[in-house]
Amino acid sequence: MSNLKTIKSEIDNYANSSKLTGLQIVEKLEKHYFNKKVNENLKLYKKGKKKVSDITKDLKISPRKFYAILKEKKIEHKKYNKQ
Repeated sequence: MSNLKTIKSEIDNYANSSKLTGLQIVEKLEKHYFNKKVNENLKLYKKGKKKVSDITKDLKISPRKFYAILKEKKIEHKKYNKQ
């Protein structure tokens, strides 16, 4: 519990010294750690060691969003025909 208090106090100190609110800081941290996790999973995906279903469960995102991330980062993936 004391670790959480130190994190809160650090965020408050940073919010006071910058022009950001505490919520904006937390959102930036969330985005940073999400991107970090995505990059780790993309490395495993490129090597073929992790499947899309496992990655989407791990990141708690939809497969469409994952494929959008792949397209954004210009990583090739298989496209399946619905017919």
